[in-house]
Amino acid sequence: MSSRTQSLMTPPLETPRLFLRPLELADAERIQQLFPQWEIVRYLTSCVPWPYPPDGARNFLRDVALPAIERGELWQWTIRLKTDPARIIGAINLRKSEDENRGFWLVPSLQGQGLMTEACDAVTDFWFEVLQFPLLRAPKAIVSAASRRISEKQGMRVIRTEERDYVSGRFLSEIWEITADEWRARKR
Repeated sequence: MSSRTQSLMTPPLETPRLFLRPLELADAERIQQLFPQWEIVRYLTSCVPWPYPPDGARNFLRDVALPAIERGELWQWTIRLKTDPARIIGAINLRKSEDENRGFWLVPSLQGQGLMTEACDAVTDFWFEVLQFPLLRAPKAIVSAASRRISEKQGMRVIRTEERDYVSGRFLSEIWEITADEWRARKR
């Protein structure tokens, strides 16, 4: 798939401090350097292999992410600071799924600065205003306080709890939800 076709499917987004660029295979090398850190992967779904293989990013992009984007089931961006747009600092995605519509990761050195909240606001707006989905759900391990705070800031609410498997083990998890109407009311 050409990068032009892909960019129409997953458009670039911008926030006050960030560029969100559509994922492309050329990002694999940089993601491979950043992603395999325990602080990043520990509360990600257990389907993420750990230890992360040396070709993990390339294989994931080529075999999973890019085909899902082409099918219209996934929208994924790399996250970059406007002050250093060539440098990938994380990733965020949206996907068609009953209970898992958004996922993300950010390098540990930049966590706690509101950057992921900013990225989540941009992609959540895209989910509701461009893709026109009626609700967004995101699972969170209860022990992942920082991830839960992002959902709280966005006005999401817990609709149920259940046990889920993560890279670091099985944890009690919350499914967070916000509807399109709630999102729009929050923005007003």
